[in-house]
Amino acid sequence: MRHGDKVKNLSRTKAHREALLSNLACQLIEHKRIVTTVAKAKALRVYVEPLITKGKTNTTHQRRVVFSYLQDKEAIKELFGNVAEKVAGRPGGYTRIIKLGARPGDNAETALIELVDFNEIYGKGKGEAKAPAKKTRRSGGSKKKAETTDKPEASATEDNAAE
Repeated sequence: MRHGDKVKNLSRTKAHREALLSNLACQLIEHKRIVTTVAKAKALRVYVEPLITKGKTNTTHQRRVVFSYLQDKEAIKELFGNVAEKVAGRPGGYTRIIKLGARPGDNAETALIELVDFNEIYGKGKGEAKAPAKKTRRSGGSKKKAETTDKPEASATEDNAAE
């Protein structure tokens, strides 16, 4: 039984796994998308998304915490600069994994992992920073219905006044 064993070991020792994920995370932050195996991409998503969340608050402490994971000054600059301003309004889910199929050499399942806000094909606003998401979760259905019913009447009275 594997109760409580949630770590994806990737058939590596702890030191090897941490070095692998650190290098993959640095390359993902610098290049915005990388191609790797599906297992590594899934492990990388769990590793890098909390780091991107930390990158949204640009303090010395958060920079040091992220540097302890990545050990790359250029990746830190990119994360706290370009990446942080793009993901400012996103509450999570910064990466996307797209399966590509089998690799010819060893038949390993490959995947493309990318930062969601840097994809020009799927993204609506190219280069635009999104506004921070609302914190409340109230339903405003009755207000919206009342506003939509009031607006057609107002436009109808304006048309009659114009005639």
